[in-house]
Amino acid sequence: MTGWLVVNGFLKSGKFDELARMFCEAAKCRSVSLQIKRNTECPVTVGGPFRQSDWKEVMGNAPKPDFVIFWDKDILLAQFLESMEIPVYNSSRSIEICDDKRKTHLSLYRAGIPMPATIVSPMTFRTVGFGSLDFLEGVQERLSYPMVVKEAFGSFGEQVFLAGNRKQLEQIIRQASSTELIFQQYIAASRGRDLRIQIVGGRVVGAMYRYSETDFRANITAGGHMRSCQPSQQEQELAVRAAQAVDCDFAGVDLLFGDDGPLVCEVNSNAHFKNLLDCSGVNTAEEIVDYVIQRTLHGTGATTGSNRRP
Repeated sequence: MTGWLVVNGFLKSGKFDELARMFCEAAKCRSVSLQIKRNTECPVTVGGPFRQSDWKEVMGNAPKPDFVIFWDKDILLAQFLESMEIPVYNSSRSIEICDDKRKTHLSLYRAGIPMPATIVSPMTFRTVGFGSLDFLEGVQERLSYPMVVKEAFGSFGEQVFLAGNRKQLEQIIRQASSTELIFQQYIAASRGRDLRIQIVGGRVVGAMYRYSETDFRANITAGGHMRSCQPSQQEQELAVRAAQAVDCDFAGVDLLFGDDGPLVCEVNSNAHFKNLLDCSGVNTAEEIVDYVIQRTLHGTGATTGSNRRP
């Protein structure tokens, strides 16, 4: 059995390299050949003489893999590989939903998943921007202060801000690198703490409690700390439901501690799991590789990237 691990060819980081190594080691121990492929090595090639059914015309001499673990956010490439009838994990659809926090929360809302009250910023054009901030009247009326502001695209707790008043809110919007934003209810009971629950194949494989004494965000990258934990049955079931709501085969689900129970903060399709390994001993790479092998052996890997459930 052979597979590809697709990574980004422009992202140079020891953290990402370590995850790739963990995947390759897990595959090797299971007698599976897993080859790292950068998205720069796999150009999306369509039209003209390139027939979709002819793998060699499109991809050259590279053998067609039995599966792809897609550890990147190049959604068009993921869609392209799916069109070549290769099972892709996670699917292009689930990666697209998770990569855009607006789409994540719309999917969670449609599935009836409890989450903080969320308002999506009105669409504008990048060349135009927000010529008026009048829409903030409705935002602050519904959410009050303090409120959380997030850019729709961001990772590791970056591009996440806390506005204590209208002046701070406007300043955050003007300094943001994007006009694609969400505004969220601030959950005071969960200040500086959350749960990261790792889901693979519709089950919980590990979890950690993250906390910070200096920041409203609990992310380790933002200076937070971590320890292994055992989520409650309610928290586990909610995390599984959240991963299913966005069609993820595997995901890191972040839960907040609400006054009336847990709330889903985010669902990460490509959640970094080295911290989970360090604090709990759970090797998520092994769990994911085992899951993908079983799906491939049983012929249950989807090729369309839609309507999938773990």
